[in-house]
Amino acid sequence: MTLSPVRLTPPLPPIRWEKLPEDFPLPDEPVESTLQPLLAAALREALELAQRIPAQALIASNFGLCSTVGDKVVVKAPDWVYVPAVQPIPEGEIRRSYTPHLEGDPPAIVMEFISETEGGEYSINPHYPYGKWYFYERILQVPVYVIFHPKTGELDVYRLENGRYTPVSADENRRYWIPEIGLFLGVWRGQKAETKANWLRWWTADGNLLLWGIEQVEQERQRAEAAEAALEQARLEQQRLAAKLRELGVDPEAIAD
Repeated sequence: MTLSPVRLTPPLPPIRWEKLPEDFPLPDEPVESTLQPLLAAALREALELAQRIPAQALIASNFGLCSTVGDKVVVKAPDWVYVPAVQPIPEGEIRRSYTPHLEGDPPAIVMEFISETEGGEYSINPHYPYGKWYFYERILQVPVYVIFHPKTGELDVYRLENGRYTPVSADENRRYWIPEIGLFLGVWRGQKAETKANWLRWWTADGNLLLWGIEQVEQERQRAEAAEAALEQARLEQQRLAAKLRELGVDPEAIAD
């Protein structure tokens, strides 16, 4: 009988949560497409306009998440990250990176947007500098990992269960409930910022789409036009009624008095 080889994961060295040295060189890789920063900004914009971002939360894109594993400093910069609560920093200071546990909560959600050439989003490399999947799952232990393929519109959502990521099933609308933020996440195809693409968007529990700023402006314009049209219709009805009364020999102004 031939036994299949067993894949063993080497034990992790001790993990420490230490502030990144001021002179530590952070990754400075250019984004691989102009769509990636637009996707990240659109996700935040909808949350902000809906007042869904707690005052103490941190939302960032291409922002370094740090830990010290053994004697190695490890930094990964997800395309989008949500941290429920972080410690405030002094006014005027800029947050260059984030060390969970030391500076606040661990990240609750990380997202990666797949470009034309995959950048290790599915990598489970257990050795330094570690794969992104391995880093989020085993080291940071982020509850929700989202991987989005903008070109095809494919969306994969994983939840940490018993220390491992397991796929989350979409609902009948092909959306995923994210309890950490109290919203559904799904894919919407359309145009924003002169770019027609597949976008990640938020929906409330009762199915309402969180709107972008331009959509809110358009919605208000349509409401104003509808209100103006209703007033004009009422004015015309009054004119028709007054004309009918005159035909009957009744003075509309006398009735009004």
